[in-house]
Formats: sequence, structure tokens, C-alpha cells
Amino acid sequence: MVILLSLLNKGKLDLLNSFKRTALTVFALTISILAYAQTGKISGTVTDKKTGETLIGVTVKIKGTTKGTSTGADGKYTIAALQDGKFVIEASYVGYATKEVPAVEVNGGGTTTLNLTLEESNSQKLADVQVKGVAGRESETALLSLQKNAIEIKQGIGIQELSRKGVSDVEEGLTKITGITKVDGRGLFVRGLEDRYNNLLINGLAVPSNNPFKKIIPLDLFPTDIVSVLETYKTFNSGLYGDFAGGTFNIVTAKGEKAVTKINIGTSFISNSTFKKFLRAEDATSFGSYLGFNGDGRALPKVFGKAPSAYTMSSNEALSQFGSGFDVDNGKAPLNTSVGILHTQKFNLENQRSFQYLISINTDNNFQIREGVDRFFNTAQGIYDNNLYTTTNRFSTNSSILGALNYVTKRLSLSFNAFYLKGTENLIQDQLGYTNSQATVNNTFIRLNQLQKTDFYTGQTFANYKITEDDAHSIKAGISYSKTKYQLPDRKSFRGSLIDENTTSVNYSGNSIYRQYMDFDGDFFGSGMLEYNFKFGNEDLTKAHKLSVGYNGSFNKVASNSRFVVSQNLASNTTSFDTNEPDQTLVNEIAQGNFTYREGSNATYAATMQESVNAGYVDLAFRFNDRLNLNAGARFEQSQRLTRFRNPGSFDEPFQRSTKNNFNILPAANLKYSITENSNFRLSASKTITKPVIMEAFPLEFVNPDATIESGNPNIVNSNNYNFDAKYELFPTSKEMFAITAFAKYLENPIERLFLQTAGSGGLQITYNNSKKAVLYGAEIEFLLQLSRINESLSNFSVGFNTSLMYTKTTIDVAKNSVETAAIGNDNTRKLQGASPWLINADIKHESDFTKKWKSTMTLAYNIYGERIYAVGTNGLDNYYEKPFGKLDFIWNNKLSGKWDLKLGVENILNPTYRIELGEESIIKIYENDLTVKDYKRGVGVSLGLGYTF
Repeated sequence: MVILLSLLNKGKLDLLNSFKRTALTVFALTISILAYAQTGKISGTVTDKKTGETLIGVTVKIKGTTKGTSTGADGKYTIAALQDGKFVIEASYVGYATKEVPAVEVNGGGTTTLNLTLEESNSQKLADVQVKGVAGRESETALLSLQKNAIEIKQGIGIQELSRKGVSDVEEGLTKITGITKVDGRGLFVRGLEDRYNNLLINGLAVPSNNPFKKIIPLDLFPTDIVSVLETYKTFNSGLYGDFAGGTFNIVTAKGEKAVTKINIGTSFISNSTFKKFLRAEDATSFGSYLGFNGDGRALPKVFGKAPSAYTMSSNEALSQFGSGFDVDNGKAPLNTSVGILHTQKFNLENQRSFQYLISINTDNNFQIREGVDRFFNTAQGIYDNNLYTTTNRFSTNSSILGALNYVTKRLSLSFNAFYLKGTENLIQDQLGYTNSQATVNNTFIRLNQLQKTDFYTGQTFANYKITEDDAHSIKAGISYSKTKYQLPDRKSFRGSLIDENTTSVNYSGNSIYRQYMDFDGDFFGSGMLEYNFKFGNEDLTKAHKLSVGYNGSFNKVASNSRFVVSQNLASNTTSFDTNEPDQTLVNEIAQGNFTYREGSNATYAATMQESVNAGYVDLAFRFNDRLNLNAGARFEQSQRLTRFRNPGSFDEPFQRSTKNNFNILPAANLKYSITENSNFRLSASKTITKPVIMEAFPLEFVNPDATIESGNPNIVNSNNYNFDAKYELFPTSKEMFAITAFAKYLENPIERLFLQTAGSGGLQITYNNSKKAVLYGAEIEFLLQLSRINESLSNFSVGFNTSLMYTKTTIDVAKNSVETAAIGNDNTRKLQGASPWLINADIKHESDFTKKWKSTMTLAYNIYGERIYAVGTNGLDNYYEKPFGKLDFIWNNKLSGKWDLKLGVENILNPTYRIELGEESIIKIYENDLTVKDYKRGVGVSLGLGYTF
């Protein structure tokens, strides 16, 4: 609370209205927790009588009541809020005899210790019991226990909770973790920091992004069926890659712990899209297109060769060598659909060996319409340069295949995983209005017909071996190979004047018709790791110190090829055609010799980039006693980025090379002090780096039909980050948690997005550069509480809440960013681009058993983020701000007869407007009244899913 007051006292009074109720709520809940802590408790550890191993997920309760809990990952349990008296304790676990302990006394508000041992109830093998124990690590209770016992600030969500909340993909699942929000189309934001600051691991191994515009692969491509646990690291340790500022996500894939075959089907309706008029490219209407298999006819005509040569096509070539045209199908958007199949099996072999396999196949498609303004400003005149109303018809597909094999012995564990993810996005986009500040010519019409295709493959091999039987010495190793492909084949556009609702007039000159072919190939991405662990200092290895020494690294090679084909007028300058069926008219025009196509590519058409990371690390975990733990280590990371490219101009110029070599020593320390059995205080300090997204550093011009250009900056450098966290957390019960965190970061050379005016054309250029430095600090509050603490009648309800408050200050490099508006001010400072000053995630959950065969979970979730800089303003314009966007969802998940799963979801119930606006503090005179540069509504979605488990 001190940090919150400090932020407010420093002039951030604009947060007061948004958070005064939050502060009061947190205060009241804190008082409630403290009062709650004054009652008595029964706690202890549950173990297997035969083996002495702790058991995870054992139900321990007061007999005859619903008051109870489950054991966590350490086998411990606590039943709290007990008045003085004597109780009968009942412990039950699948495969074990139920145990009752009578007359357990609670007296004087103290803690009564009751350790329990359970015996197997039948002839089940120990291996079967172990399977249940491992599966228990995926439960919400076990993950809270792991969070409590971990030294670093680490959170996770398991498949059990994901299933209960009706979450269907990894991206949505991670939003259930504190401080993480999802921004549609822009990935995950951790503590208000955008996608640039994140990193992704799969089973601890690095993987590439399949999209050069994203730092990590879009996580909505991963279905939750393939997940065991989603881990999020908010503080750094030396075993993680140094590219760390927001968070590192680790997807721990499912292994197939028991025999399961499951089929899921689903459908959804979007209020502003489904059954509405919908435009699709003609090659996106087949059955194959629903599975992502379309666009085969969009290859670059062979006549243009492998390298640009300013070639002009003959009439016959222009008529015969294009495999796709401009015609679109004018129909209606159907319901969205999804299908998934999961099959797992486990075989228990002799001598405590087992073999498991898992196969998962999923596919889904989505139809969505969005409408709203698309504008940018003319910096010389203070008016709109472009003022267009944009309608997009987006048909997207995602398909995934996962195969996993696991072989386990008493000392060796081997895992093999292979993924293939395929995504397509068919886009028909219409823009109507005016361009080039010509407000009197307001019938300019631009049609874009675009297919985006992404492919991602990765194969992994991972091994863990106990060198000694007691696990005092162990080693783990892993290696992976990945390949990605991002394509925009025959990205077609025409630009002209809309004569009437169905007719467009086009001028052949001025590149009014163009086709773009872009390939972005991740030909090779390899990563590997090797780690040795030594436990020492205590015969009980669960309480021993631990030394880890290891290596991890990766190598990435990507190449781009972008070609442009444009219209060339011959005997005529203009033509008119049916807007949705222009092909026949264009064929006739070419046949009559009125126009043809020529290549318009420039010298920047090809570029390559190689990135490598090689790092050694050492980490020492000291366990001074049962209360104090210190994890300290250092990472020695060498990295290189080598870019080869040409500037616009001559094709004869040699390729330029830009090489960025870095060697970083990245120390990290994490301290945990257990104040009580159920509360911790944590400190963390580290140095890390932030690398640019591939496109932010790639010398490629990505040109849009409305004259906007996105281009990378090969001279951009990594930022250095200095991170500090302090956290207090309390776990009143195994299902509850309350925490407050203070955090701070100092960034050298932070990477930021800028909007520039392009030379000559007056269009908008989106590019990236380094600022001088940035400081950010803030607080994070989170809690997960059972409402039975208010009244026993609310025992089925729980509430989760988290909020982050953050203050940022960026100092720009005046010499490097001389065009930036802030350079004209007094101190050359502003807020950090891409950082939200506040965010809120909240949910309320109701769990109940309507009957013995009908289990129900209802969740109402809401999240919202504060206004942040989307792009830095230049040439006298203020910054462009992404406005607050709140999202309310309802999910009702049902388990019927142990076999059927039924899910009903209502998404984006409030249907707010997503909006980006120009700020009100431009230095030049702005003559427009509406500062909105982009807006749209997503629509309300209603989904229905049905699953059957054999």
C-alpha cells in the first residue's frame, strides 16, 4: 500500500478514481485475512505408508462437512478457520483406503499437527499410484503449493484448471495468471509491457516465432489439450535466456499419463459477423480452405525469374501466368467451427518402467468482420492525410498436430515431442474515403485481397538421468530443431474511385493495380541445453543445497524475398469494372492491349538474418534452514545478429552487412524467507536484455495499399535491463492466496515504435529505434479467495483479482531521434512506449455438483488495461495512444456422467470499441476535431463446445 500511495503522491492522481475502490477492497480483504488467521488450524503431511512418499491431491476434510482441502505438491495440507473443539478428520485418495482420525483437538486458536499415512486399498501397483501423484501436479492446489515453495517468483496454471475454466488455447490460459492481459492480434502483455518483452520456451527449450512481426509464436495456435502446465517466470534466474523483461513462458507439454481418447467439437457465433454479408477470395471457398489448404495457385509467375529485372509481361504472359485473380465470393459468414481429437496411452512395464504416448489433432476456423476508421495525419498541415473507413472480412484457420513419446525408468526419463502448427488468414479489406489530404475527393476506394500463411514445425528430444540412485547427482539434456515459414503469396490490391455501390473505376498508371509476393523463411532454428545438478549439505535431499551448472543456446537463420508486380498502362489509362468480379474486364483489357504488368521490385527485395546465442550459467541454491532460501547465479551469454541487405537504389550495389555482437554477464539473485508456514517474503534482483522482434531489426519494407509502410531498423541494438522485485505472499489455505509485489526496472536503450512521415509520398512509416533510457516502477496486488470465509452458504464461490500499477519515464536520445516531438519539450522525457500504467484482471467462479453425475463450473471474468503509447509521435505530432479496452466473458463448463463435457461461453459481453487516438498535445496546429486514428468493435461471441471421453 505504501507503493500505491507513493505513486499517487507523485502526481499520478488520474489513477485515483480508477483504483480507490480497488484499494478499499484490498484493505478490507487484508483485514479479513488477518482476522481469519486468528482461528485455529489442523495441518500436516500425507504419505504413502509403504514407500514413505508424499501424496499429492489427497482430500482431507472435517467428516460430515464440506470444509476441507487437498494436499499440495509437497504432500502438505491445512484446514484453517476452525473454532476450538474436537473434530473427526477424514482423508481419502483414489486407490487408497479412506482413513478417519477421531477427536482431533483445536484449542486456543493454535495449530494442531496431524500427519497421516494411507495404505493401498487393493492390489494396484505402485506405478499406478505414482501416475496419480504426477497428475496431481497439474491441479490448482498443487500449483499454488509449487508457487509457495519455489524460490523465484513463478506462477503456473495446469490442465485441470484450464479445463474447469473452459479455456481452449494457451494464450487465453495464460491470461488467468496474475498481471497478464491479452490484446487482440498483438499477443500477451505482462505487467503492462507488450509482446517485445516476452520470451517462449517449450519444455525448457527455445523455439522461434512463425511470424516476423511477433516476438513469440501466437499462443492461440496451441490447444490446451497438449498442455500439462503453463509456467510463467516474472523474475530472472540464470538458467533462463537473457532476453527477459516482461515474462518468460514455458509450455510443459502433456505426456499421456493414462489411457484416454477424447473428441471435442465446437461452434461459435459472433454478433457482428455470423450470417452477415461476407467477402472471401475465390480460392478460399473450398472444403480444403477450412483446413488451411488453399493458395496453391498464388505463385509468382515464372517469367519474372528468381531475381528482379524490371521485366514487362507480354499480353499472352499476363493472361496465362497468374494462377489467381481479383474476383471474390459474395456470401454470408457461417458459424465458426472446431474439432479436436486426443488419444493417450500408458504401459506399465517391469522394474518400475513405463512407456507413454500422446497424439493430438486439432483444427478450427473463424469468420470475423470489423469496421471502423483508419487515418493518419499530415504533419505539414495538421489535417488528415488519409481518412478511410475500413471494412475487413477475415477468415482464419488454425490446425495442429502433436505427437509425444515418453519412456521412464527408475533413474532415466526420455521424452520425444513433435509439433506441426499451420495457420492461414484470408483477408478481404475495403477502404473508402480520401488520401493525400484530398478531402474533396472522398470516393477513393482500395480493395486488398490477402492470404497469410504460417507454418511451424519443431521436434524435441529431452533426457533426465539420475547419476546416483538418491538423485544427489543428476543431469538433464535437450535438443530441438524448428522450421518456420511466413508467406503472403499474390497479395493483390487495386485502387480507384467508387462510382456506385458495385462499380469501381481504376487508372492503370501510378501502380493502381499491384501484386506482392513475400516469403519469410525460417530455414533453421536449433536449440539445446545441458545441465548438471548436485545436491549437498543434508542427508535429506529435499532440504539440501543445490548446485546447477549448464549450457543453453540457439541458432536462427531467416531469409526474406519480396517481389512486386504492378500495372503498366499501354493504349488506355482507365477502366471500370464490377468491384467483386473484375477479372473478366481485366482479361479483356489485357487482350486488347490496353494494359499489362511489369515488375516493380526494388533492391531491398532480399535480405537475410542470422542470430545466435551461446550461454553458460551457474546457479547455487542455498537452503540455510527451513525458512531462509537463497538462489544466486550468473549467466555468461554471447549473442550475435548478422544482417545482410541492400538499401533502396541499384541492384548492382553489394549487400551491406550489419553485425551486432554482444557479450553479457547477467547476474541473478532470488531470496525467499518463510515468515510463517503459510507466508513468504521474497526479493529478486537481476540484469537482463531485450532483443528486438525480427521485423523491428529486419531491413524489409512492408508496403500497404493505403501508402503506410512498416520497415525495420538493422541498426537497432539490444536494451540492457536492471530488474528488482520485492513480494509478500500469504497462503491462508491450499486454495487461497494473497500477495503484493513492488517492482522496478531500469532500461538502457529501450526499443520503441515510431510513426514517421515518409519522404516524398507523404505516407506513414512505422519503424523502430532506441531511446536513451527508461525507468519504470510499480506495484502488483493479487488474491485468490474462497467466499466461504464470508458465509458458509457461499462455499461454492471463489474470487480472483489482480492489478498492476506502473509509472514509466523515458528519456529520448535527441541526436538519434531528432524528429521526435518530445525533443522540442523541456526535458526530452515521456512515458515508455507500449507500457500500460495500470491493468485489472478479475474473476468470480462458482463450482458445484448439481448431481453425482453433473459437475458444473461457472466463471465470470473481466480484464482491462490503461491508456498506453501505441507509437511515438514525430514531426510535431503528439504520441498515438491505445485507449483502455475492457473485456467481460462468461464461461459455463459442465462434466456430465464422467464422460461428457459441455461448455457454453459468452465472450466480450460489453462489446466496447477498440480505439487508437492521437494525443491532444501536438506542437503543430491540428484542425481536425476527431483525433481517432483507428477503431473497431469485435462483436459479442457465443460459443458451444461438446466433448466425449472414451
